[in-house]
Amino acid sequence: MDKTEQKIMQYLSEAHASEQALVTVLQSQIAMTPGGSYRDGLETHLRETREHATRVQLRLDELGQGSSPLQAGVGLVQSVVGQALALGKTPLDLVRGTGGEEKVLKNAKDACATEALEIATYTAIERLASSVGDKATQALADSIRADEQKMLDRILKEIPKLTEAVVRSEIHANPSYDISETGAADAARSASESVKEAARDATSSAKRTARKARKVPGVVQAEGQIKGAVASEDDLAIARYGKLTAAEIVEKLADLSQIDLAKIDAYERKNENRTTILSRITSLRADEPWPGYDELSVSEIRAVLDEGDEERIRRVRSYERSHKNRAGVIGASDRELAQA
Repeated sequence: MDKTEQKIMQYLSEAHASEQALVTVLQSQIAMTPGGSYRDGLETHLRETREHATRVQLRLDELGQGSSPLQAGVGLVQSVVGQALALGKTPLDLVRGTGGEEKVLKNAKDACATEALEIATYTAIERLASSVGDKATQALADSIRADEQKMLDRILKEIPKLTEAVVRSEIHANPSYDISETGAADAARSASESVKEAARDATSSAKRTARKARKVPGVVQAEGQIKGAVASEDDLAIARYGKLTAAEIVEKLADLSQIDLAKIDAYERKNENRTTILSRITSLRADEPWPGYDELSVSEIRAVLDEGDEERIRRVRSYERSHKNRAGVIGASDRELAQA
């Protein structure tokens, strides 16, 4: 695969992750919006967004996304980002603003920004594809960009009406509806739970490609940092993390894989930001003996060591002594070096 195809697939992967995240956000906003022209527009665009995601994925398949470990890694990272954005935003929509009308208006303003970003994304893809003669991708981007522009124009026309509803409710004390009484809030929470369940199912499926993707240099670090930035304490590899002292956490870090170190690094920076922990993680961060090493069992590593590559064996022994310190691997590497 040449650099041109790689760049096009990178942009398309980013667009696909955005479309998937937007599906979740639209579902949440629809659940909070009363019947009328604005809700009709949101429902129409939800159908379009699902179609966009499908069309972009089909184009990625045509370009051979699945055959490239690098692109699999890019797709995995983009998927993680998309889920983080979507799952993080959905509960926020339930509490923003003072009344139902204002919540809908704020969501509409956010939707304008989202559509502008989508338009910019597909404009860039269209120009890139045109520059390298990829007419199929160019036509796809042009078509989707036109849908996004129509949606942006539609939302902008709704803004004055939504603002008038806020004035009636907030200034003249004449609300048109109360979100807590319409059932919309419950519907949004239900949608959020459905999304989380779908995300769990998607995660199970993604694990089949994650191991392959992590064999690409750099993907492990990126995945760990992204997951750590949105992780809860229960997601970390160290149990009862929040109840441990910095010294106790430092003692456990050497046993962790590179992806778990990256995850804790991002989590710690977002929360306590303790220098002792971050410094220890920095000292432990290192390249695996080969990409994907941390995903292998002791028996799988032994099988590689049996090949007798002395330089590789030394890398394994050094890495194990500094990190996992597994007796089975260190013993095997010592035996292999003694026979070399």
